[in-house]
Amino acid sequence: MQVHWRSFELRPAGSPPIPPEYAARIAQSRPAFAAAMKNDHGVDIVFGPFGIDSRPSLILDKYAEAHGRGDAFHMAVLEAYWQRGEDISDHDVLKALAQKVDLPADALDAALADPQYAAQVDADVAQAQAYGLSGVPATVFAGKYLVSGAQPYAYFESAARKAAGG
Repeated sequence: MQVHWRSFELRPAGSPPIPPEYAARIAQSRPAFAAAMKNDHGVDIVFGPFGIDSRPSLILDKYAEAHGRGDAFHMAVLEAYWQRGEDISDHDVLKALAQKVDLPADALDAALADPQYAAQVDADVAQAQAYGLSGVPATVFAGKYLVSGAQPYAYFESAARKAAGG
C-alpha cells in the first residue's frame, strides 16, 4: 500500500476564536486519548499546543516532498508535535526538523517564498472540502472508501482490503 499524506488546516487563518467550552472539552479528552495510545499502541503522547497555525509546517511538508524527503519530514513533524509537545508553528522548530531530515538550512524560507507549495496545500484543502471532510484524521482508500477518525487497526485493514478488491 502506498500512503500519500494530504494537507489539512484545522485552524486556517481567519478562523473564529475557539469557544472556551470547546477548548475545555478538548483538554478534558486528552488524558483518556493519551492513556489509550499508551495501552493500545505503546506510544507515549506529549501534546503540542492547541489551536496553532499549522500552515507553515504544511507548506514545508510540500517542499520536503518535492525534494524526496516528504515521508521523513512528515514523521519528524508528527513526532515533534505528538511525542515531544513541540510547537510546530514555531519557525525555529520547523527549521530544526528540516535539517534533521537533511533538507537545506534555508528550506523553510524557500518553501514559504515559493507560491507553488502554498498552492499545493490549498489544493489538498479543497480536495478535503470536496470529500466533505471537516476534521482529521481521515483516510481515503482508492479514492472511494473513507475511514473517518481514529479507528482500530482492523477497521483500516478491512477498508484496505475492500479498496484492493478483496
